[in-house]
Amino acid sequence: MKGITLIFALIFSVVINAQDIKPVFEQDGEILKATYYHDNGVVSQEGQFLNGKLHGEWKMYGEDGKKISMGEYTEGKKTGKWFFWDVKKLKEVDFVDSKIANVTEWNNVGQLAVNK
Repeated sequence: MKGITLIFALIFSVVINAQDIKPVFEQDGEILKATYYHDNGVVSQEGQFLNGKLHGEWKMYGEDGKKISMGEYTEGKKTGKWFFWDVKKLKEVDFVDSKIANVTEWNNVGQLAVNK
């Protein structure tokens, strides 16, 4: 019984001490810069808004702080080249009006793996 009580106390204390990190917003003229955080305090996303829509470069990061994606928005739509990283490959995705136009993948030694 003491063991169960100790486990519940430990879980409860972890929940109480969990960080609820709020995003940070900074107005720069018409642009609203935004930074979002993972629960561990590491930046999860950074980008900007224009007229309430995603606009300009956006970067996304994993909980370890490594960049996992990067791309551009224009008035809320994905446009141009987006890059997605993982352990085994890099994907380059071309967007036109938030629709995928082309996908190119490289393996972890830099060789072209797929071009769709």
